[in-house]
Amino acid sequence: MSTTKTLIQQLQLCDKKALARCITVVENELDGYEEILTSLKFNSNIPVVGVTGPPGAGKSTLINSVIKKLTEENKSVGIIAIDPTSPFNYGSLLGDRLRMAEHFTNENVFIRSLATRGSLGGLSAKTIEIVDVMRAFAFDYIFVETVGVGQSEVEVVGLADTTVLVLVPESGDDVQAIKSGIMEIADIFVVNKSDRDGANTFIKNIIQLVHSKVASEWNIPVIKGIATKGEGVDELIAAIDKHNKVGVNTKRSYLLAEKAYRLIQNTKMKGVSKQDLQKQIDEELKKKDFNLYAFVRGVK
Repeated sequence: MSTTKTLIQQLQLCDKKALARCITVVENELDGYEEILTSLKFNSNIPVVGVTGPPGAGKSTLINSVIKKLTEENKSVGIIAIDPTSPFNYGSLLGDRLRMAEHFTNENVFIRSLATRGSLGGLSAKTIEIVDVMRAFAFDYIFVETVGVGQSEVEVVGLADTTVLVLVPESGDDVQAIKSGIMEIADIFVVNKSDRDGANTFIKNIIQLVHSKVASEWNIPVIKGIATKGEGVDELIAAIDKHNKVGVNTKRSYLLAEKAYRLIQNTKMKGVSKQDLQKQIDEELKKKDFNLYAFVRGVK
């Protein structure tokens, strides 16, 4: 039996070492990665929860509190933390892993950091595939935390069954500016650090925005939380469970189309290396008549 087939069998038997190895193979497109992906048998009932929002909103702290509560109830949790990429070595900076260090020894928790590798939308190009690998494992919940880069984070909709948007009262002045972007993607709002000045007014504004949307089967909740104190965590978990149980995902076709688009895009771009491009440009820059557009047209 091939090593890849053995690895797939071990994954199906919920071997965490096999899960970690499968993710490494898929992320780096090592031998057997396509066989792993095409052999996946995953539970579509496992909720994939995307946690997004602006930098400093307290996403990692909130997820920490949620993990603590879920593991106290003996739930298993998988976390994918999308870290900013170092522009020099294209590796993950592992900031979220450091912030979630308290859960490293917990048998019910599996944390994996992925580098954005230049993706502007907060998601690694390999995130879709790795989420599906994790869904082949018997987790009760999978959380994906994005880096927090602004409106381009709408691409998390193409990945998550439930999207949680974390905001803070200081975002109050920017609500109108961002509502056409990340404000539109949320299934659940969490106003974190809600003990700060202006929190109640900000929450009222969010509720007004939510109610101004076209009515649907899912009434978007706005949860008041203080992640550092664990406040709002029970309400958030209940809202995630309810959204998953109701099965209301009006973005289903969009989600699958987005996944397909990104997988095709990744395949088409496979032969393009950013490092190689930089080397070529270094040489081309020596020419006085260098033109970026002419260079791009000549790239094969």
